[in-house]
Amino acid sequence: MVSNLPERQVIRIWQRLLLNRTELVTEEGERLKIIYPGRVNDDHGADFRDAVIATSQGLIKGDIEVHVSSSDWQAHQHHQDPAYNRVVLHVVMWHDTKAATIPENGKDIPVLALHKYIKDPVSQWPEWVAEGDFVQKAPQDFFGGVLSMPCLNAAEHLNAGVLAQLLDCAGEERFSAKATRFQADLAQTEASQVLYLGIMGALGYSRNKLPFTELARKLPLRILESVVQSGVSDEECLARQQALLLGTAGLLPSLRQDRQQENKSGEWVDELERLWTSSRHPEAMSPNDWHLFKVRPNNSPVRRIVAMSYLVLRYRERGMFEEIVNMIKNVSASKDHGLERKLVLTTDGYWASHLDFGLSRRIKNPTLLGIGRAANIVVNVILPFTFAWGKLTSQPELGQKSLDLYRHYPKLVANTVERHMKTQLGLNSSLVNSARRQQGLIHIYNTLCTQGRCNSCPLGGSHLAQLEAGNYVKV
Repeated sequence: MVSNLPERQVIRIWQRLLLNRTELVTEEGERLKIIYPGRVNDDHGADFRDAVIATSQGLIKGDIEVHVSSSDWQAHQHHQDPAYNRVVLHVVMWHDTKAATIPENGKDIPVLALHKYIKDPVSQWPEWVAEGDFVQKAPQDFFGGVLSMPCLNAAEHLNAGVLAQLLDCAGEERFSAKATRFQADLAQTEASQVLYLGIMGALGYSRNKLPFTELARKLPLRILESVVQSGVSDEECLARQQALLLGTAGLLPSLRQDRQQENKSGEWVDELERLWTSSRHPEAMSPNDWHLFKVRPNNSPVRRIVAMSYLVLRYRERGMFEEIVNMIKNVSASKDHGLERKLVLTTDGYWASHLDFGLSRRIKNPTLLGIGRAANIVVNVILPFTFAWGKLTSQPELGQKSLDLYRHYPKLVANTVERHMKTQLGLNSSLVNSARRQQGLIHIYNTLCTQGRCNSCPLGGSHLAQLEAGNYVKV
């Protein structure tokens, strides 16, 4: 063993091994074939997300974690961290422990030891993979030699018009799929609650989407709107809502076990605690349900939950559902519609200078819901919802208006999946110049790449000739 071998070097050796198409066998004797190596994870959790691996038991899908030694799994406390429950392969340089790789959920993870595949002496390993290899151009090199992926650098084989058509069509398929799910929900649940669930899930981002959705189920919109009564001051309405929301979420100071934050008391906090204690409320969630650490400050779940209270207050005259549907009906279908600006939320109260209870910012930030997240909610929730509602209630003009707005919606802030797909396909930013095309990239990634469906991809195999001839193949 090389005691000072850095983990980033092991990752490069792993990539080099895949480039050489070496047959892989785990320490448990299982033969593997990497169908899709996943994308580099820039968040908490495993090194590579959404990989697809072929085994004798069929395809398995999940994450890949890389370590110098297999004992690092426990040394790094991964066995206690739910963020690693999606790991399906533990890639190590040396298998130095008899202990199995077991995540927090208790399911065994196969181990792949790389040193068995390297014939060169250990002393030559630093030269075997140079320091600069697979760093700047890792995605292309990682994908290209390993899998001969037909979509790799597709921009070099197809003209911009064909690729634009593909992304537009894939973007509309994603929109249609979202609208279909909303239609199914609307057939069983009150429309206002369906919209509320969608917005709450979007406020949670990927890491806290599930707990936000659970909170919306435990504390329905009708209860929140019932406490926003006429004749009651805005401050009192906000206090009542925030007490219910944060209390039900289990995130009021009295309900949390962490004592790292100081100065959790104060008039506003004391008022929320009093209202929660005196109210008839649902059973509180556990604080452990939430991802609170290593979350960007403005994405704090507490702050996003508070944003919902301001949104309900803003629309208290006729209710959030009716106000948002009418907003879509009355807005111009041009690119300068400004829908996201209608959802931006700011405050001059306690939350103007607090990210969480007792956690202040050096510079005041009154924004609870910024323009970027607001635009994301419009594209991913509001427009497909109003499209579904228009179809369900025989309002074709509402459905068409929603679709037109989606088709012309400006580019959103890029996320990690979009950046990964642009690299994989060799696309430049000038082509991915609308929300619809960004959504198209995400749709291709979710429905094809992460499912190991390269043979079904319109960017590969026999489909490539059809695309070159100008015939779009449905994703």
